Amino acid sequence: MNKSVLLFLLIAALSIGVTAQSGRRLKGSAAAPVAPVQPPANPLPDILPRPEVNLSGPLTFLPLSLRERKIKALDSGSFRLDDFHNKVLVINMWASWCGPCRREVPEYERVRKSYAGQNVEFVGLTTENPRTDSARVGKFVRDADFGFRLGWADEEMADTLMNGRNAIPQTLVISAEGKVIRHWTGYQRGQLKEAVDLALGQ
Repeated sequence: MNKSVLLFLLIAALSIGVTAQSGRRLKGSAAAPVAPVQPPANPLPDILPRPEVNLSGPLTFLPLSLRERKIKALDSGSFRLDDFHNKVLVINMWASWCGPCRREVPEYERVRKSYAGQNVEFVGLTTENPRTDSARVGKFVRDADFGFRLGWADEEMADTLMNGRNAIPQTLVISAEGKVIRHWTGYQRGQLKEAVDLALGQ
């Protein structure tokens, strides 16, 4: 076989390989069509907010509508957060079935007692239903010896205070001017006193 024939065959083989790699289908090719690559539905899952998060951002001030909202007390009567508008306000969101809620009560009670006579009000709001859960909630309060001012958070109040974080317990420490100084989820030992001192400017 002469060199020109070999050269022709080599060029023909190379051109077929290049055509196949270019993505063009050759006539008679049995290759299956390739589906276009779809971008992932959420390309940045750790950066973009999850659906349950309030897209308006973190709660930085206690809204007037919330301060003036009537809260049904656990024992009897009612109160409003605005009743304490010149005080540092500690709001603890809890439920009777919540283990961490029960664990944080002894520390929170020590902190509450340490500020007796000072410009601080401690409010505990349960996210449970007063029509169906009052007996269980009452037992929790008695067993845990929870001395906060206690009330039932309706759905709107709970959603706003919890800022889309569907977990409890949650605690907010709010300055006398209504600014949210700290807001955390779960029982974080030592956090409450530090936050109250910060709100008081100590």
